Amino acid sequence: MDAIDKKIIRLLQENAKLNTKELASRVGLSTSPTFERIKKLENAGVIAAYHAEIDPALLGQKLTAFIQISLQRHSQELINSFKEKAKSYPEVQLCAHVSGNYDFLLKVLLSDMNAYHQFVVNKLSTFEGIANIQSSFVLESVVDTHFVNV
Repeated sequence: MDAIDKKIIRLLQENAKLNTKELASRVGLSTSPTFERIKKLENAGVIAAYHAEIDPALLGQKLTAFIQISLQRHSQELINSFKEKAKSYPEVQLCAHVSGNYDFLLKVLLSDMNAYHQFVVNKLSTFEGIANIQSSFVLESVVDTHFVNV
């Protein structure tokens, strides 16, 4: 991967709707080589997908919570079971299996505290293997990006 590939990646991260002609102009190549580079990056898995960035607050999801989950035991079966359960919750934006004081970190988007309460009571607490749930609520997002530094 050279400097031009990295510039293409940066530009697409900023605006995935840029067409090949516009990208080519910005990286100083003609359209065909730019298209070929994009295809190579896609085929190599460097560019995995294209997404629209949505403002969750405008869709009524005004509360972001980070929830730390500790499991009762660390069996492979329980860990895998929790991973699958977390994938089934549409509120979960991120589920990371982590080291440290807890086992999983969830980022959830919800409409309000009542929705958070319902999520914990009706979904999380129904999972038998959870030992502890601790939550933190976002007061302000200072940096929130999905960009990869290239």
